Amino acid sequence: MPRLLPGTRALRTFEAAARHLNFTRAADELGLTPAAVSHQVKEIEDQLDLVLFTRTSRTMRLTEAGTVLHEASIDALDLLNRAVSRARKVTRGTALLKVTLDAQFATKWLMRRIDDFRGQRPGIELRFDITYDVRDFERDDVDIGIRFGTGRYPGLCAHRLFDNIIIPVCSPALLASGPPLNEPRDLFRHTLAHIEWSRQGVTWPNWSMWMQAAGVDDFDDSRTLVFGSSTDATQAALDGNAVALADFAMVANDLSQGRLVRPFELGIKVAPEFAYFLVYPEAVKDDARIAAFREWLLEEAGKTHGTEKA
Repeated sequence: MPRLLPGTRALRTFEAAARHLNFTRAADELGLTPAAVSHQVKEIEDQLDLVLFTRTSRTMRLTEAGTVLHEASIDALDLLNRAVSRARKVTRGTALLKVTLDAQFATKWLMRRIDDFRGQRPGIELRFDITYDVRDFERDDVDIGIRFGTGRYPGLCAHRLFDNIIIPVCSPALLASGPPLNEPRDLFRHTLAHIEWSRQGVTWPNWSMWMQAAGVDDFDDSRTLVFGSSTDATQAALDGNAVALADFAMVANDLSQGRLVRPFELGIKVAPEFAYFLVYPEAVKDDARIAAFREWLLEEAGKTHGTEKA
């Protein structure tokens, strides 16, 4: 009789333990206890009559057999994940379109417009995967995505949506009651907020860069508030606690509704290497749902404009 193979749950446990070489870290990843991980690994070893790990009081290593099985388990689980994704897409029909995108783009831009698409295309049901993780179209149950990046994604079609122009914004209350903002140097008397972000030698515009573009060469950035996300920096402005640098496209609605104002028109364009892109696999570019969403989104993106002077 052929020897039975471990099930997928056991393989996932073994793969995590082999990758971490630590049962506690594997347990944390899987939501199990270290004892449960140890038990499942022992069951696999007994089932296959193989020793997969060598253990000492301080270290754990894969045996030669363990290395072979670990490499195979990675491939097997990946293949199964991709098959499950394809199966789900096949069985859920042609009316559903699953879109993956980050929370900021969803809340600050897309959701304010999506009813228009639904009105134009009532036969397409939209569902959203809101995450900052980059989804794999072959492994994950998603059809199309919006990503911030370079647009260079092998095997994917990528359409640039709009330029990202960074502008100063603040609350109307701060502008009315705080120190006057008649010229850029007046900002020295306010709390200034921006984000810190850089990729591949490109830095997201900060207050030092904005001041330089405004002709101010003696700005001290040591007192600025630095946030990890644009959402937090913008919220500081909405709360009246700071003048923040924000992406025009992400605050356009707040500006039009009067929740934020622009004390100065000067904006700085993010380096052209980076932007928001609509992305999807080349193999599905003619899918009617993809084509409809692409046509609508690119038209909406074309209506988004900032004022760029630097």
